[in-house]
Amino acid sequence: MTDKTFFLDQHGCAKNQVDGELIISRLSSMGMKRTEDASEADLIIINSCGFIESAKKESLDALMDARDAYPHAKILLAGCLAERYADVFKTELPEADGIFGNGDLSLIENTVSSLFNGERPVVRPPQKGVCCGDRNFLLSFKGSAFVKITEGCDNRCTFCAIPIIRGALRSRNADEIVSEIESLVAKGIHEINLIGQDLAAYGCGADDDVFCRGENWYDSMYHHLSKPVIEDPSFAGGKQSLLAELVSKISLLKGNFWVRLLYIHPDHFNPDILSVMKKDPRFLPYFDIPFQSGDDGVIRLMNRKGSFDSYVNLIKAIRAEFPESCIRTTFLTGFPGETEEAAEKTVKFLQTIQSDWSGCFPYSREEGTPADKMKGRVPRKVAEKRASLLESIQSEITANRLKSRVGKEYEVLIEEIVQNPEETDEGLAIGRAWFEAPEVDGNVVVRYDLDDADAVSAVIPGALVKVRALASSAVDIDGEYVGL
Repeated sequence: MTDKTFFLDQHGCAKNQVDGELIISRLSSMGMKRTEDASEADLIIINSCGFIESAKKESLDALMDARDAYPHAKILLAGCLAERYADVFKTELPEADGIFGNGDLSLIENTVSSLFNGERPVVRPPQKGVCCGDRNFLLSFKGSAFVKITEGCDNRCTFCAIPIIRGALRSRNADEIVSEIESLVAKGIHEINLIGQDLAAYGCGADDDVFCRGENWYDSMYHHLSKPVIEDPSFAGGKQSLLAELVSKISLLKGNFWVRLLYIHPDHFNPDILSVMKKDPRFLPYFDIPFQSGDDGVIRLMNRKGSFDSYVNLIKAIRAEFPESCIRTTFLTGFPGETEEAAEKTVKFLQTIQSDWSGCFPYSREEGTPADKMKGRVPRKVAEKRASLLESIQSEITANRLKSRVGKEYEVLIEEIVQNPEETDEGLAIGRAWFEAPEVDGNVVVRYDLDDADAVSAVIPGALVKVRALASSAVDIDGEYVGL
Protein backbone atom coordinates (compact mmCIF):
# COMPACT_ATOMS: atom_id res chain seq x y z
CA MET A 1 0.00 0.00 0.00
CA THR A 2 3.03 2.30 -0.01
CA ASP A 3 1.95 3.72 -3.38
CA LYS A 4 -1.59 4.57 -2.26
CA THR A 5 -2.92 7.86 -0.90
CA PHE A 6 -6.06 8.50 1.12
CA PHE A 7 -8.27 11.48 1.95
CA LEU A 8 -10.45 11.59 5.06
CA ASP A 9 -13.69 13.59 4.88
CA GLN A 10 -14.56 14.01 8.56
CA HIS A 11 -18.13 14.49 9.83
CA GLY A 12 -19.93 14.29 13.18
CA CYS A 13 -19.01 14.75 16.81
CA ALA A 14 -15.77 14.70 18.78
CA LYS A 15 -16.12 10.96 19.39
CA ASN A 16 -16.25 10.37 15.66
CA GLN A 17 -13.26 12.67 15.26
CA VAL A 18 -11.21 10.42 17.53
CA ASP A 19 -12.24 7.49 15.34
CA GLY A 20 -11.09 9.44 12.29
CA GLU A 21 -7.72 10.11 13.92
CA LEU A 22 -7.33 6.41 14.68
CA ILE A 23 -8.15 5.55 11.07
CA ILE A 24 -5.52 8.01 9.85
CA SER A 25 -2.90 6.49 12.13
CA ARG A 26 -3.71 2.91 11.20
CA LEU A 27 -3.66 3.58 7.46
CA SER A 28 -0.42 5.53 7.82
CA SER A 29 1.13 2.61 9.69
CA MET A 30 0.39 0.33 6.74
CA GLY A 31 2.30 2.65 4.41
CA MET A 32 -0.50 4.72 2.92
CA LYS A 33 0.00 8.46 2.65
CA ARG A 34 -2.62 11.00 3.72
CA THR A 35 -3.45 13.88 1.42
CA GLU A 36 -5.58 16.94 2.07
CA ASP A 37 -6.47 17.16 -1.62
CA ALA A 38 -9.24 14.70 -2.50
CA SER A 39 -8.32 14.88 -6.21
CA GLU A 40 -4.97 13.23 -5.39
CA ALA A 41 -6.45 10.38 -3.37
CA ASP A 42 -6.69 6.74 -4.40
CA LEU A 43 -9.06 6.25 -1.46
CA ILE A 44 -11.64 8.69 -0.10
CA ILE A 45 -13.08 7.86 3.32
CA ILE A 46 -16.33 9.52 4.32
CA ASN A 47 -16.27 9.25 8.12
CA SER A 48 -19.99 9.85 8.49
CA CYS A 49 -22.48 10.93 11.14
CA GLY A 50 -25.74 9.02 11.52
CA PHE A 51 -27.25 10.74 14.54
CA ILE A 52 -29.98 13.01 13.11
CA GLU A 53 -31.56 13.49 9.70
CA SER A 54 -29.62 16.60 8.70
CA ALA A 55 -26.29 14.99 9.59
CA LYS A 56 -27.16 11.82 7.69
CA LYS A 57 -28.03 13.87 4.62
CA GLU A 58 -24.79 15.83 4.86
CA SER A 59 -22.74 12.64 4.96
CA LEU A 60 -24.59 11.03 2.04
CA ASP A 61 -24.31 14.22 0.01
CA ALA A 62 -20.56 14.22 0.65
CA LEU A 63 -20.33 10.64 -0.63
CA MET A 64 -22.35 11.40 -3.76
CA ASP A 65 -20.31 14.53 -4.47
CA ALA A 66 -17.08 12.57 -4.09
CA ARG A 67 -18.37 9.85 -6.41
CA ASP A 68 -19.19 12.41 -9.11
CA ALA A 69 -16.02 14.45 -8.72
CA TYR A 70 -13.49 11.63 -8.34
CA PRO A 71 -14.64 8.61 -10.38
CA HIS A 72 -11.12 7.16 -10.31
CA ALA A 73 -11.01 6.88 -6.50
CA LYS A 74 -12.21 4.12 -4.23
CA ILE A 75 -14.81 5.46 -1.79
CA LEU A 76 -15.30 3.93 1.65
CA LEU A 77 -18.27 4.97 3.78
CA ALA A 78 -17.20 4.73 7.41
CA GLY A 79 -18.49 6.03 10.74
CA CYS A 80 -21.90 6.09 12.39
CA LEU A 81 -24.02 6.19 9.24
CA ALA A 82 -22.18 3.15 7.88
CA GLU A 83 -22.62 1.39 11.22
CA ARG A 84 -26.32 2.16 11.47
CA TYR A 85 -27.35 1.25 7.91
CA ALA A 86 -24.73 -1.25 6.75
CA ASP A 87 -27.32 -3.86 5.79
CA VAL A 88 -29.28 -1.32 3.73
CA PHE A 89 -26.24 0.21 2.05
CA LYS A 90 -24.91 -3.20 1.12
CA THR A 91 -27.47 -3.33 -1.68
CA GLU A 92 -28.84 0.21 -1.99
CA LEU A 93 -25.70 2.35 -2.06
CA PRO A 94 -23.66 1.19 -5.06
CA GLU A 95 -21.82 4.55 -5.07
CA ALA A 96 -19.80 3.33 -2.08
CA ASP A 97 -17.03 0.84 -2.88
CA GLY A 98 -17.13 -0.38 0.69
CA ILE A 99 -18.95 0.02 4.00
CA PHE A 100 -17.02 0.14 7.28
CA GLY A 101 -18.76 0.33 10.67
CA ASN A 102 -17.14 1.65 13.84
CA GLY A 103 -17.34 -1.41 16.09
CA ASP A 104 -13.69 -2.40 15.61
CA LEU A 105 -11.39 0.11 13.93
CA SER A 106 -8.50 -2.37 13.96
CA LEU A 107 -10.16 -3.98 10.94
CA ILE A 108 -9.60 -0.93 8.74
CA GLU A 109 -6.33 -2.24 7.29
CA ASN A 110 -7.85 -5.51 6.07
CA THR A 111 -10.92 -3.67 4.82
CA VAL A 112 -8.85 -1.27 2.70
CA SER A 113 -6.66 -4.09 1.40
CA SER A 114 -9.68 -6.08 0.25
CA LEU A 115 -11.16 -2.97 -1.34
CA PHE A 116 -8.04 -2.46 -3.48
CA ASN A 117 -8.09 -6.16 -4.34
CA GLY A 118 -11.36 -5.59 -6.16
CA GLU A 119 -13.76 -6.69 -3.42
CA ARG A 120 -16.63 -4.64 -1.99
CA PRO A 121 -16.22 -5.12 1.78
CA VAL A 122 -19.13 -4.54 4.13
CA VAL A 123 -17.64 -4.65 7.63
CA ARG A 124 -19.85 -4.29 10.69
CA PRO A 125 -18.42 -6.23 13.65
CA PRO A 126 -20.10 -6.22 17.08
CA GLN A 127 -19.70 -3.16 19.30
CA LYS A 128 -17.14 -4.22 21.89
CA GLY A 129 -14.67 -2.31 24.01
CA VAL A 130 -13.49 1.23 23.32
CA CYS A 131 -11.47 1.70 20.15
CA CYS A 132 -8.23 3.45 21.04
CA GLY A 133 -4.53 3.44 20.24
CA ASP A 134 -1.78 5.72 19.02
CA ARG A 135 -2.86 8.80 17.10
CA ASN A 136 0.00 10.27 15.12
CA PHE A 137 -2.17 13.00 13.66
CA LEU A 138 -4.89 15.02 15.40
CA LEU A 139 -7.72 16.78 13.59
CA SER A 140 -8.05 19.37 16.37
CA PHE A 141 -6.34 22.73 16.38
CA LYS A 142 -2.76 22.52 17.62
CA GLY A 143 -2.44 22.10 21.38
CA SER A 144 -5.82 20.44 21.90
CA ALA A 145 -6.98 16.83 21.87
CA PHE A 146 -10.04 14.74 22.65
CA VAL A 147 -9.64 11.64 24.82
CA LYS A 148 -12.44 9.10 24.71
CA ILE A 149 -13.10 7.45 28.10
CA THR A 150 -16.32 5.58 27.28
CA GLU A 151 -18.15 4.23 24.27
CA GLY A 152 -21.84 3.54 23.76
CA CYS A 153 -24.61 4.40 26.20
CA ASP A 154 -27.14 2.71 28.50
CA ASN A 155 -29.19 5.80 29.37
CA ARG A 156 -31.85 4.96 26.76
CA CYS A 157 -33.18 8.48 26.31
CA THR A 158 -36.22 7.92 24.13
CA PHE A 159 -35.10 10.34 21.39
CA CYS A 160 -31.54 9.09 21.03
CA ALA A 161 -30.13 6.65 18.48
CA ILE A 162 -26.69 6.35 20.08
CA PRO A 163 -27.38 2.93 21.69
CA ILE A 164 -28.53 1.71 18.27
CA ILE A 165 -25.36 2.98 16.61
CA ARG A 166 -22.66 2.64 19.25
CA GLY A 167 -24.11 -0.08 21.45
CA ALA A 168 -24.13 -0.49 25.22
CA LEU A 169 -21.89 1.46 27.58
CA ARG A 170 -18.25 0.37 27.82
CA SER A 171 -15.49 2.21 29.70
CA ARG A 172 -11.74 2.27 29.28
CA ASN A 173 -9.36 1.14 32.00
CA ALA A 174 -8.33 4.10 34.17
CA ASP A 175 -4.59 3.46 33.84
CA GLU A 176 -4.94 3.35 30.06
CA ILE A 177 -6.67 6.75 30.03
CA VAL A 178 -4.07 8.33 32.31
CA SER A 179 -1.27 6.90 30.18
CA GLU A 180 -2.77 8.38 27.02
CA ILE A 181 -3.14 11.80 28.64
CA GLU A 182 0.45 11.66 29.87
CA SER A 183 1.61 10.80 26.35
CA LEU A 184 -0.37 13.64 24.78
CA VAL A 185 0.94 16.18 27.28
CA ALA A 186 4.50 15.00 26.57
CA LYS A 187 3.85 15.73 22.89
CA GLY A 188 2.89 19.32 23.64
CA ILE A 189 -0.88 19.02 23.98
CA HIS A 190 -2.12 21.57 26.49
CA GLU A 191 -5.89 20.98 26.44
CA ILE A 192 -7.31 17.54 27.18
CA ASN A 193 -11.04 17.20 26.50
CA LEU A 194 -12.50 14.06 28.08
CA ILE A 195 -15.40 12.75 26.01
CA GLY A 196 -18.01 10.02 26.11
CA GLN A 197 -21.76 9.91 25.71
CA ASP A 198 -22.11 10.45 29.47
CA LEU A 199 -18.92 10.93 31.46
CA ALA A 200 -20.78 10.54 34.75
CA ALA A 201 -21.51 6.93 33.75
CA TYR A 202 -17.79 6.16 33.53
CA GLY A 203 -17.19 2.68 34.91
CA CYS A 204 -20.90 1.81 35.02
CA GLY A 205 -21.13 -0.46 31.99
CA ALA A 206 -22.40 -4.01 32.57
CA ASP A 207 -18.92 -5.46 32.05
CA ASP A 208 -16.83 -2.57 33.38
CA ASP A 209 -14.12 -2.93 36.00
CA VAL A 210 -12.09 0.20 35.28
CA PHE A 211 -9.89 0.02 38.37
CA CYS A 212 -9.40 -3.75 38.18
CA ARG A 213 -10.77 -4.54 41.63
CA GLY A 214 -13.93 -6.45 40.77
CA GLU A 215 -16.16 -3.43 41.28
CA ASN A 216 -19.20 -2.85 39.08
CA TRP A 217 -21.68 0.02 39.30
CA TYR A 218 -24.15 -1.02 36.61
CA ASP A 219 -27.01 -1.86 38.97
CA SER A 220 -26.47 1.26 41.08
CA MET A 221 -26.66 3.51 38.03
CA TYR A 222 -29.29 1.82 35.90
CA HIS A 223 -31.47 -0.39 38.14
CA HIS A 224 -31.48 1.29 41.55
CA LEU A 225 -31.43 4.98 40.62
CA SER A 226 -34.91 6.46 40.99
CA LYS A 227 -33.98 10.16 41.10
CA PRO A 228 -31.01 12.29 40.07
CA VAL A 229 -27.79 11.43 41.88
CA ILE A 230 -27.53 14.94 43.28
CA GLU A 231 -30.76 14.28 45.24
CA ASP A 232 -29.65 10.85 46.47
CA PRO A 233 -26.79 10.98 49.02
CA SER A 234 -27.05 7.21 49.43
CA PHE A 235 -26.24 6.60 45.75
CA ALA A 236 -23.89 3.62 45.42
CA GLY A 237 -23.58 3.39 49.19
CA GLY A 238 -22.11 6.87 49.41
CA LYS A 239 -18.87 5.75 47.76
CA GLN A 240 -16.81 8.13 45.66
CA SER A 241 -17.95 8.02 42.04
CA LEU A 242 -15.67 6.32 39.57
CA LEU A 243 -15.47 9.52 37.51
CA ALA A 244 -14.27 11.44 40.58
CA GLU A 245 -11.73 8.70 41.18
CA LEU A 246 -10.53 8.96 37.60
CA VAL A 247 -10.23 12.74 37.93
CA SER A 248 -8.14 12.23 41.09
CA LYS A 249 -5.88 9.81 39.24
CA ILE A 250 -5.38 12.24 36.35
CA SER A 251 -4.58 14.96 38.89
CA LEU A 252 -1.46 13.06 39.93
CA LEU A 253 0.10 13.75 36.53
CA LYS A 254 2.76 16.45 36.36
CA GLY A 255 2.71 19.29 33.88
CA ASN A 256 0.91 22.41 32.77
CA PHE A 257 -2.28 21.36 31.03
CA TRP A 258 -6.06 21.83 31.11
CA VAL A 259 -8.64 19.10 31.47
CA ARG A 260 -12.19 19.73 30.31
CA LEU A 261 -15.04 17.29 31.07
CA LEU A 262 -17.55 17.21 28.23
CA TYR A 263 -21.06 15.67 28.20
CA ILE A 264 -22.45 14.80 31.64
CA HIS A 265 -26.03 13.50 31.91
CA PRO A 266 -27.88 15.70 34.45
CA ASP A 267 -29.41 12.71 36.25
CA HIS A 268 -25.98 11.17 36.82
CA PHE A 269 -24.00 14.26 37.79
CA ASN A 270 -22.35 13.34 41.09
CA PRO A 271 -21.37 16.45 43.08
CA ASP A 272 -18.31 14.66 44.42
CA ILE A 273 -16.43 15.58 41.23
CA LEU A 274 -16.68 19.25 42.24
CA SER A 275 -14.59 18.89 45.39
CA VAL A 276 -11.98 16.88 43.49
CA MET A 277 -11.81 19.48 40.71
CA LYS A 278 -11.44 22.34 43.21
CA LYS A 279 -8.20 20.82 44.47
CA ASP A 280 -6.58 21.08 41.03
CA PRO A 281 -7.11 24.26 38.96
CA ARG A 282 -6.04 22.38 35.84
CA PHE A 283 -9.58 20.93 35.79
CA LEU A 284 -11.64 23.62 34.12
CA PRO A 285 -14.96 24.57 35.77
CA TYR A 286 -16.70 24.07 32.43
CA PHE A 287 -19.76 21.83 32.58
CA ASP A 288 -21.56 20.50 29.52
CA ILE A 289 -24.90 19.17 30.78
CA PRO A 290 -27.56 18.44 28.13
CA PHE A 291 -30.83 19.14 29.95
CA GLN A 292 -32.93 18.92 26.73
CA SER A 293 -36.08 20.30 28.41
CA GLY A 294 -37.22 22.21 31.48
CA ASP A 295 -40.68 20.69 31.61
CA ASP A 296 -41.22 17.83 34.05
CA GLY A 297 -43.64 16.00 31.75
CA VAL A 298 -41.36 16.14 28.73
CA ILE A 299 -38.38 15.14 30.87
CA ARG A 300 -40.29 11.98 31.85
CA LEU A 301 -41.23 11.27 28.24
CA MET A 302 -37.54 11.46 27.43
CA ASN A 303 -36.94 8.70 30.02
CA ARG A 304 -35.15 10.97 32.44
CA LYS A 305 -35.56 11.15 36.21
CA GLY A 306 -34.98 14.82 36.90
CA SER A 307 -37.26 17.85 37.03
CA PHE A 308 -37.22 21.61 36.61
CA ASP A 309 -36.38 22.01 40.29
CA SER A 310 -33.74 19.27 40.52
CA TYR A 311 -31.92 20.55 37.44
CA VAL A 312 -31.99 24.13 38.72
CA ASN A 313 -30.61 22.87 42.03
CA LEU A 314 -27.82 21.09 40.16
CA ILE A 315 -26.72 24.37 38.58
CA LYS A 316 -26.93 26.09 41.97
CA ALA A 317 -24.71 23.40 43.48
CA ILE A 318 -22.12 23.85 40.74
CA ARG A 319 -22.08 27.62 41.07
CA ALA A 320 -21.85 27.38 44.84
CA GLU A 321 -18.51 25.62 44.38
CA PHE A 322 -17.44 27.49 41.24
CA PRO A 323 -19.11 30.93 41.14
CA GLU A 324 -17.58 31.74 37.74
CA SER A 325 -18.22 28.31 36.25
CA CYS A 326 -19.26 28.03 32.63
CA ILE A 327 -22.41 26.06 31.82
CA ARG A 328 -23.20 24.66 28.39
CA THR A 329 -26.40 22.75 27.69
CA THR A 330 -28.65 21.48 24.91
CA PHE A 331 -32.38 21.81 24.31
CA LEU A 332 -34.59 19.68 22.08
CA THR A 333 -37.76 21.46 20.98
CA GLY A 334 -40.92 19.92 19.56
CA PHE A 335 -40.46 16.58 21.29
CA PRO A 336 -43.65 14.46 21.01
CA GLY A 337 -46.07 15.66 23.66
CA GLU A 338 -44.45 19.08 24.12
CA THR A 339 -47.33 21.51 24.53
CA GLU A 340 -47.11 25.29 24.43
CA GLU A 341 -47.15 25.28 28.21
CA ALA A 342 -44.27 22.77 28.28
CA ALA A 343 -42.30 24.88 25.81
CA GLU A 344 -42.85 27.94 28.00
CA LYS A 345 -41.52 25.97 30.98
CA THR A 346 -38.30 25.31 29.06
CA VAL A 347 -38.02 29.02 28.30
CA LYS A 348 -38.39 29.74 32.01
CA PHE A 349 -35.79 27.08 32.80
CA LEU A 350 -33.24 28.67 30.45
CA GLN A 351 -33.91 32.09 31.91
CA THR A 352 -33.46 30.64 35.40
CA ILE A 353 -30.20 28.76 34.90
CA GLN A 354 -28.61 31.48 32.70
CA SER A 355 -26.36 29.01 30.87
CA ASP A 356 -23.33 30.52 29.16
CA TRP A 357 -23.90 28.54 25.98
CA SER A 358 -26.57 26.24 24.60
CA GLY A 359 -27.49 24.40 21.44
CA CYS A 360 -31.19 24.47 20.54
CA PHE A 361 -32.42 21.90 18.03
CA PRO A 362 -35.83 20.88 16.66
CA TYR A 363 -36.61 17.25 17.44
CA SER A 364 -35.54 14.85 14.70
CA ARG A 365 -37.61 11.69 14.38
CA GLU A 366 -35.28 8.69 14.40
CA GLU A 367 -36.41 5.20 13.45
CA GLY A 368 -35.76 2.54 16.05
CA THR A 369 -36.04 4.93 19.00
CA PRO A 370 -39.03 4.82 21.41
CA ALA A 371 -39.94 8.42 20.57
CA ASP A 372 -40.45 7.44 16.94
CA LYS A 373 -43.70 5.71 17.98
CA MET A 374 -44.92 8.36 20.41
CA LYS A 375 -48.10 10.30 19.92
CA GLY A 376 -48.46 14.05 20.17
CA ARG A 377 -46.39 15.03 17.16
CA VAL A 378 -45.37 18.69 17.02
CA PRO A 379 -45.30 20.32 13.56
CA ARG A 380 -41.78 20.97 12.30
CA LYS A 381 -42.37 24.69 11.92
CA VAL A 382 -43.56 24.92 15.52
CA ALA A 383 -40.49 23.05 16.76
CA GLU A 384 -38.24 25.34 14.71
CA LYS A 385 -39.97 28.43 16.07
CA ARG A 386 -39.47 27.20 19.64
CA ALA A 387 -35.80 26.50 18.96
CA SER A 388 -35.39 29.96 17.46
CA LEU A 389 -36.90 31.55 20.56
CA LEU A 390 -34.50 29.67 22.84
CA GLU A 391 -31.59 30.66 20.62
CA SER A 392 -32.62 34.31 20.85
CA ILE A 393 -32.82 34.15 24.64
CA GLN A 394 -29.51 32.33 24.87
CA SER A 395 -27.84 34.92 22.62
CA GLU A 396 -28.79 37.68 25.02
CA ILE A 397 -27.65 35.68 28.05
CA THR A 398 -24.34 34.80 26.38
CA ALA A 399 -23.68 38.41 25.42
CA ASN A 400 -24.31 39.56 28.99
CA ARG A 401 -22.14 36.85 30.53
CA LEU A 402 -19.29 37.68 28.15
CA LYS A 403 -19.56 41.35 29.12
CA SER A 404 -18.88 40.32 32.71
CA ARG A 405 -15.53 38.90 31.59
CA VAL A 406 -14.32 42.17 30.05
CA GLY A 407 -11.44 43.78 31.92
CA LYS A 408 -10.10 40.49 33.24
CA GLU A 409 -7.02 38.56 32.14
CA TYR A 410 -7.23 34.99 30.86
CA GLU A 411 -4.92 32.31 29.61
CA VAL A 412 -5.81 31.74 25.96
CA LEU A 413 -4.87 28.75 23.84
CA ILE A 414 -3.94 30.08 20.39
CA GLU A 415 -5.56 28.17 17.52
CA GLU A 416 -4.55 30.11 14.43
CA ILE A 417 -2.99 33.31 13.12
CA VAL A 418 -5.56 35.05 10.94
CA GLN A 419 -3.82 38.10 9.50
CA ASN A 420 -0.95 38.53 7.09
CA PRO A 421 1.86 40.28 9.01
CA GLU A 422 2.70 42.29 5.89
CA GLU A 423 -0.67 44.04 5.87
CA THR A 424 -0.53 45.91 9.20
CA ASP A 425 1.53 46.48 12.30
CA GLU A 426 -1.13 44.73 14.38
CA GLY A 427 -1.20 40.97 14.55
CA LEU A 428 -4.44 39.04 14.92
CA ALA A 429 -4.89 35.52 16.25
CA ILE A 430 -7.85 33.37 17.24
CA GLY A 431 -7.82 31.39 20.47
CA ARG A 432 -9.97 30.09 23.30
CA ALA A 433 -10.11 30.76 27.01
CA TRP A 434 -11.13 28.14 29.56
CA PHE A 435 -14.83 29.02 29.19
CA GLU A 436 -14.84 28.15 25.48
CA ALA A 437 -14.88 24.52 24.34
CA PRO A 438 -13.46 23.62 20.92
CA GLU A 439 -15.73 23.90 17.88
CA VAL A 440 -18.98 24.75 19.70
CA ASP A 441 -18.43 28.00 21.64
CA GLY A 442 -17.07 31.45 20.86
CA ASN A 443 -13.45 32.53 20.61
CA VAL A 444 -11.00 35.14 21.84
CA VAL A 445 -9.59 37.49 19.20
CA VAL A 446 -6.03 38.25 20.30
CA ARG A 447 -4.38 41.48 19.16
CA TYR A 448 -0.63 41.95 19.47
CA ASP A 449 2.10 44.28 18.22
CA LEU A 450 4.01 42.91 15.24
CA ASP A 451 6.95 45.14 16.18
CA ASP A 452 7.20 43.29 19.49
CA ALA A 453 9.49 40.34 18.82
CA ASP A 454 8.55 38.64 22.09
CA ALA A 455 4.84 38.85 21.24
CA VAL A 456 5.38 37.52 17.71
CA SER A 457 7.35 34.54 19.02
CA ALA A 458 4.81 33.87 21.77
CA VAL A 459 1.54 34.13 19.85
CA ILE A 460 1.71 30.96 17.75
CA PRO A 461 -0.74 28.06 17.25
CA GLY A 462 -0.72 25.71 20.23
CA ALA A 463 0.76 28.24 22.63
CA LEU A 464 -0.84 29.46 25.84
CA VAL A 465 -0.66 33.23 26.38
CA LYS A 466 -2.16 35.78 28.75
CA VAL A 467 -4.77 38.06 27.24
CA ARG A 468 -6.68 41.02 28.68
CA ALA A 469 -10.32 41.08 27.59
CA LEU A 470 -11.05 44.54 26.18
CA ALA A 471 -14.53 44.11 24.74
CA SER A 472 -17.10 41.46 23.87
CA SER A 473 -19.57 40.76 21.11
CA ALA A 474 -22.51 38.37 20.97
CA VAL A 475 -20.23 35.32 21.06
CA ASP A 476 -16.58 36.42 21.14
CA ILE A 477 -14.09 38.29 23.31
CA ASP A 478 -11.75 40.94 21.86
CA GLY A 479 -8.48 41.10 23.76
CA GLU A 480 -4.86 42.13 23.75
CA TYR A 481 -1.76 40.06 24.40
CA VAL A 482 -0.14 40.89 27.74
CA GLY A 483 2.49 38.18 28.08
CA LEU A 484 3.17 34.52 28.73
